[in-house]
Amino acid sequence: MLIGRWLSAVALLCWAGALHAAGLQVTDDRGVVVSLPQSPQRIVSLLPSLTETVCELGQCHRLVGVDRYSNHPASVRALPKAGGGIDPNIEAIVALKPDVVLMATSSRGVQRLEALGLKVLAMEPKSSADAQRVMGKLGQLLEVPDAQRIWRAIDAGVMAAAQSLPPGARSLRVYYEVSAGGYAAGTQSFIGELMARLGVQNIVTPDLGPFPRINPEYVVRANPDLIMIGARNVHGMAQRPGWSGMRALREQRVCVFTAEESDVLVRPGPRMAEAARVMARCISEKGLR
Repeated sequence: MLIGRWLSAVALLCWAGALHAAGLQVTDDRGVVVSLPQSPQRIVSLLPSLTETVCELGQCHRLVGVDRYSNHPASVRALPKAGGGIDPNIEAIVALKPDVVLMATSSRGVQRLEALGLKVLAMEPKSSADAQRVMGKLGQLLEVPDAQRIWRAIDAGVMAAAQSLPPGARSLRVYYEVSAGGYAAGTQSFIGELMARLGVQNIVTPDLGPFPRINPEYVVRANPDLIMIGARNVHGMAQRPGWSGMRALREQRVCVFTAEESDVLVRPGPRMAEAARVMARCISEKGLR
C-alpha cells in the first residue's frame, strides 16, 4: 500500500515536471502557435487594448515597453516607447530584450521581429467576442486563471449601462465616426455591438463591415438622429456637403467626445463597460431630449 502511494506521488511529480518542461503554448490570431519556456516576465505591448488588458489582469509590472499611444493606466506612460502599432521601432524593441512582443496582426513589424528571433503574439480584437477571446489568451500567457471573471464584470457593466436607458432610445438612428477620413463604426465592430446592446440603431448597414470608410453623402441620405464623433475629428464637420441640413446638426444632437473619452471608446479591452456608460450618457443628454 505504502509503495503504491509512493509510486503514485513520484508519477505525479514527473507529470508536473513534464508539464513545466513543456512550457507555454499560445495560438495567436494568425493561427501561429507561440511556444515559450515559461510565462513571460519581460513584455513589450504595441497595441493600447493589449496593454490595458495586461494591466487589468494585474500584470502591469511585466511590461518593459509600450507603443506611443498606450496611456492607460497612468503607470505605463513612464515606460520606454517603442514606436507605434503600424510603425514599430524594431531597434528599440530588440534593445528591451522582451520575452514576448504583443502586437496587432496588421502591423508591418511582425515578420521582422520574428526574423530577429523574438517571440511575437499577434492579436487584433475587432468585436466583443474577439476582446473576450484575447482576454482569455493573455490570461493563459500570463498564467492568470480568473481572466474570464474580469470579462464577466465587463459584460455586467455594459448590461447596466443599457438598462439605464429608457425604451425611447430604441428609436434613435445613430452615426458613430471613429477616425478622420470618415471611418465609421459598423455593426460588426465592438463599438457597433455596444450601440446595439444600448438599443440604438446604427445607420451603417452590416454589409459594409466593421470599420468602413463612409462617403459623406451616405450619412446625409441616412439623416441620423444623433452623431457621435471625437474632438480630434469634429473640425469642419458642419462644412461637409449637405451636413448642415441634417437633423442631428440642426438640433445640435452631436456628442463630441474628448480625447480621453475617445481612447476609452475605441479600445476593445477592459474599459468597454466604461465605454458603454460614456455612450449611454451621450444618448441621454443629446439623443433623448
